[in-house]
Amino acid sequence: MEFTSRAEQDTIAFAQKLSGALLAPAQDRAIIILLSGTLGMGKSVFARALIRAVCNNETMDVPSPTYTLVQQYEADDITLRHFDLYRLEDPEEVYELGWEEALSEGISLIEWPERLGDDLHTPHLHITITSQDENTRKLTMTAVGDFYTDLLGLLAA
Repeated sequence: MEFTSRAEQDTIAFAQKLSGALLAPAQDRAIIILLSGTLGMGKSVFARALIRAVCNNETMDVPSPTYTLVQQYEADDITLRHFDLYRLEDPEEVYELGWEEALSEGISLIEWPERLGDDLHTPHLHITITSQDENTRKLTMTAVGDFYTDLLGLLAA
């Protein structure tokens, strides 16, 4: 599935729509969202919008976890962990960040998943953001697993 964003507000609106789809059914599963794209593509814009929507707080301060590598947020009935793996030097370092717990509960939003190598075989939604021109971004979503395939169906409706 693809979504075209012609402005930052489009990216924010799409992240909000995704949060609604994530939270609509009662969730008793871990949700994993991978977010890829080169520097300046809008990954942080998307991540902040998704976190604010899940936490139902549009003015919430959402710092980038570039240096801490992970930030944790508590929403009503779900924990959201935002990983930024850009500075990860070795894929094994991720286990020092509460990785196994994160993948087993709540929502894990993972920027720069490429830094993991080939370690992520778990079902997930992978969003790749690429530039079409100076203002336009293409968000390409790939689902791995039935839940995520169904989620893409909800988003397309």
